[in-house]
Amino acid sequence: MEAGLGWTDDRVALLRRLWEDGQSASKIAAQLGGVTRNAVIGKVHRLGLAGRARGGEEAPAVAPPAKSVEIETAIAVVETQAPEPVSILTHRPAPEFPAPAPTPEPVALAVSQRVTIMDLRESMCRWPLGDPTTPEFRFCGARSITGLPYCTHHAEIAYQPAAERKRDRRVASFR
Repeated sequence: MEAGLGWTDDRVALLRRLWEDGQSASKIAAQLGGVTRNAVIGKVHRLGLAGRARGGEEAPAVAPPAKSVEIETAIAVVETQAPEPVSILTHRPAPEFPAPAPTPEPVALAVSQRVTIMDLRESMCRWPLGDPTTPEFRFCGARSITGLPYCTHHAEIAYQPAAERKRDRRVASFR
């Protein structure tokens, strides 16, 4: 808005007149000059001016009440059986997803390789086996790969190539 132009009494009166004439906020802003469409809408709201129906919409005409006329009619009640319900669902074939990569079968570990946390050493696989809240909980204990916490078998499970992870995620999102 330009300096010096504000909502003077004359500008508010012009706004009211144009609004009541049905002018749009954009047209009113152009005629007033120095204000935006949004400023006009805000001022209309603050002034509490009545809203208007959108162009092309008219209030529905109300028909005058009909005169009551007494007519005797005979009503016949006919019982019919309801038709069988019709299925509106159409059959679509299920989408085909790529077959998931086969998961490696778990390798049975010798009992001597299953170790408790007290027996676990730096060169042993730290793959957890079982429920940690039970006394039977153990770690794999097989020889770990140098620099990794897991043996070869568990490293294959823990470290999957990025392409396989993305494919697995994509398949899972369709389920």
